[in-house]
Amino acid sequence: MILPRLLIPVETAAAETRVAVSPETIKKFIGLGCSVAIEQGAGASAGFVDSSYTEAGAELVAVGDIQAWGQADLLLCVQTPQQQALAKLRNGALVVGLLSPYSNESLATSLKSCGLSAMALELLPRISRAQSADALSSQANIAGYKAVLLGAAALDRYFPMLMTAAGTVQPAKVVILGAGVAGLQAVATARRLGAVVFVSDIRPAVKEQVESLGARFIEPPEMDDKPAESGGYAKQASEAFLAAQRQQLSDQLAEADVAICTAQVPGRRAPRLISDDMLDRMRPGSVVVDLAVAQGGNCADTQPSQTVDRKGVKLIGANDLPCSVPNHASALYARNLLALLEPMFKDGQFSLDTEDELIAGCLIAQDGSIRRGDVLTPGAN
Repeated sequence: MILPRLLIPVETAAAETRVAVSPETIKKFIGLGCSVAIEQGAGASAGFVDSSYTEAGAELVAVGDIQAWGQADLLLCVQTPQQQALAKLRNGALVVGLLSPYSNESLATSLKSCGLSAMALELLPRISRAQSADALSSQANIAGYKAVLLGAAALDRYFPMLMTAAGTVQPAKVVILGAGVAGLQAVATARRLGAVVFVSDIRPAVKEQVESLGARFIEPPEMDDKPAESGGYAKQASEAFLAAQRQQLSDQLAEADVAICTAQVPGRRAPRLISDDMLDRMRPGSVVVDLAVAQGGNCADTQPSQTVDRKGVKLIGANDLPCSVPNHASALYARNLLALLEPMFKDGQFSLDTEDELIAGCLIAQDGSIRRGDVLTPGAN
């Protein structure tokens, strides 16, 4: 493919405030020889006005402009555009974004019927040279940070220890479930705010990372089938292990002021780690922030985008937190896209090397042919 024409659409998913490019990355794509079109208002919710894109060299086009979509070789998006929008693209166009590929039969149907290629950033292999393109990590980092702020704002106590003329206020106790990217950022943020932090994770190997940030690691239950990780993600734990871990957590949560739930397994329902019985032991005024709520939730009774008052315990369904910090979330995501695509520009051309491990891992379709049916097919995971 000769140097492509890029199109950046206005995001249409509910509550989505991010955009796939920043003025900074527009300049770099143009420097690679691309032409770039962006729909009017695409970056407005993220704090990027149209003039900042045109000053960077992009062409401003009307939302849904059929000609602009039909001429695009490469569509950069945050979430998957609607099917009728994808139908405007020419055969062979490449769609790159967070496409929610797991068991997504409607996406597979659209890609096949429209003859499109697609790269789902959720499937990017966790290898060292892919780190700069790892959008899941950049967005999870923001979610972990914001989750602590939500918990602190909802809590009926201070986070730090304070010594006042009226007496000493003890620091809040925060329990974080899951020591992935979001969990570790939550640790760092909670510690900066002065809380005492405990971390539970099914992988003993993360203990050193947790303790390096000043938190205390809750040792996993002693069982023969301790889970580890695969490709940088936690493996699904057995039900027996999870039951033992829940029992262990119950006493910790009974003393906790805030619990931050971050445990997720790609393509699967989130493990239920906090039961109703455990919530019954938490004190009124305490807070649970569930980042896994959109995948079924780590905590009983949480609801997406809602705060539920359960016997005085506030349950915050914290999905889509990166959308609440859209400027930095977009800037980081835009750099992820640039880092992924830049190596594909060689000798005045743009090409997909399907033998490359990084590309092969996330290329779910090519010219309408489904390459990752193992992911897209319902029941495959």
